[in-house]
Amino acid sequence: MSGDNAGINLTDTFPKLLAHNALTLCDRVSIREKAFGIWQSWTWSEVAEEVRMLACGLKSLGINDGDKVIICGDNRPRLYWSMTAVQAMGCIPVPVYQDSVAEEMQYIYEHAEARFSIVEDQEQVDKVLEIKEKLPALEHVVYDDPRGLRNYNQPFLHSFQDVQELGRKHNSENPGLYDDSVASKSGDDTCIMLYTSGTTGRPKGVMLSHNSIIITARNASNMDGLTDEDSILAYLPMAWVGDNLFSVGQAYTTGICINCPESSETVLEDLREVGPSYFFAPPRIFENILTTATIRIEDSAKFKQRMFHYFMGVAKRVGIDILDGNRVAFIDRLLYSLGDLLVYGPLKNVLGLSNIKLAYTGGVAIGPDIFVFYRSLGLNLKQLYGSTEACVFISMQRNGEVRPDTSGKAAPDVDIKIADNGEVMFRGPGTFQGYFKNEEATRETKTDDGWVLTGDAGFLDDDNDLHIIDRAKDVGKLTNNDMFAPNFIENKLKFFPQIREAVTFGDGRDYVASFINIDLESVANWAERKNLAYSGYTDLAGQESVAELIKDCVEKVNADLAVDENLRSSQIKRFLILHKELDADDGELTRTRKVRRNVITERYSELINALYSDASHCEIEAQVTFEDGRSGTIRADLQIRDAKVIGSNQSVAAE
Repeated sequence: MSGDNAGINLTDTFPKLLAHNALTLCDRVSIREKAFGIWQSWTWSEVAEEVRMLACGLKSLGINDGDKVIICGDNRPRLYWSMTAVQAMGCIPVPVYQDSVAEEMQYIYEHAEARFSIVEDQEQVDKVLEIKEKLPALEHVVYDDPRGLRNYNQPFLHSFQDVQELGRKHNSENPGLYDDSVASKSGDDTCIMLYTSGTTGRPKGVMLSHNSIIITARNASNMDGLTDEDSILAYLPMAWVGDNLFSVGQAYTTGICINCPESSETVLEDLREVGPSYFFAPPRIFENILTTATIRIEDSAKFKQRMFHYFMGVAKRVGIDILDGNRVAFIDRLLYSLGDLLVYGPLKNVLGLSNIKLAYTGGVAIGPDIFVFYRSLGLNLKQLYGSTEACVFISMQRNGEVRPDTSGKAAPDVDIKIADNGEVMFRGPGTFQGYFKNEEATRETKTDDGWVLTGDAGFLDDDNDLHIIDRAKDVGKLTNNDMFAPNFIENKLKFFPQIREAVTFGDGRDYVASFINIDLESVANWAERKNLAYSGYTDLAGQESVAELIKDCVEKVNADLAVDENLRSSQIKRFLILHKELDADDGELTRTRKVRRNVITERYSELINALYSDASHCEIEAQVTFEDGRSGTIRADLQIRDAKVIGSNQSVAAE
């Protein structure tokens, strides 16, 4: 960089880190993308050049220090480069969930006061055009993929390549501008603004500094021994804090190679091709992978099914001890090795997990049964607990100290304490700066001495491992005063591949009841093997035999809950299978697939009342949004089922 660098930290911002990596890791591959069936690669030095030209091009278009720039699309190298280019000019990238509808995007564009937008393709351009007249502050839109946009002649639209061409000219005319701009920024500057999922209201813009992400990423990488020999698949939304920590923070601080899949539909196929050594997925992804594996087993020959179940029994008995390096009897170790040869190894290979040396899950609690399943296969899957306001890491599990019921100890340099009301609080290097244009919410969440309230209820055990019970606002009590933790019960239900989503009710009630969404892929596969005809989701969900299938899952969950003294009363007495899948487009889920309980409670109050009555069925009519944006109505007569409850304090006729 030009000028005197004395006293300047050369690695405290992402543009500075990029310059550092271009010198120290110059010819190593930084990022790869599969396009048209072929993997394309860029080295760190090539990425640095791409970013420089884009940043200079944006400057020539009039971008100013402090501007907010919306970034929207699938995981694409050019969109990742865009974030660094924006930061190099002293501006703040604001990633938006790519599956958001135009109305959702409009709020963020307006709230962030965005002047620039960088999007992936025609789909995202069309969304911007739909709301452009309502966004007077928006001046320029840059797109990556030109397909379908040849006849779009709006003057504010620019192709990525054209902006880089402007940048080459601007850079040659102002040779010191880029380097001087990068050198003038510090780690305390706002690095990115990420909007919360908005489970209870409008999303809030969380401002994170460069130091927050860089220090947190470096601490986590050092603890787990990640190096520039590692690789990760970047497939989670760029608007989610986790992707910014793993695919940007740890990539820039450690040199991890980032792999961008061809599309959201090819993620599992691309995962198998890449064979990454490092992997993060929220519980729903691990649930989906398990569903895929279960379908494969159910479709296999009988002797293969028997072999699978036998060796999975061995894995469940000794697999975790072997993974943790504990003593295991010779015969069990031998059986496990044989199982690895015949079952576990081939299964991990099919799922693309063969090379994984480290995997994490977080976002919401993972079902203990799912967690144990993967670790028993020899996958070093660990749990973390975090939030956007923490730049992900609040607690994380250490090797050799992994238990399914905890989220591990405090992350490096992070302090955790439990408030008098049971709410988890933290402070650490990843602590957010504040909520954009919302000082009141910042004061309510962050204390003057840096402690942040998470909104989650939990406790620290004798080993200082953190246990998360549920969202503090969601934890309730049954009328017998026993605790009701809905998320815990829902995760146990979602362990079964036949169940995609579940919503439980019980606070202030005599018993627990549940809505259930079937997993269409899994149940459809089961129905085909049973020669069961159906016309679609609603028809399949209403079949009597499907209800019996789900009832068996519910009663297995009840059997597990029955042995837990604290949760015995939380067994599910009544349930119904919803006539439609809960959908983010219908406002029932957030873009990260968290249930909006207030929306569900209001929209389906009639169904909830029926679950707490003597009714055996309930007619329902609901508005739905189809994939092409059209709206429609679904009508159904939903059957309400009783489930067997074991030794509970509930007054249950079905027992």
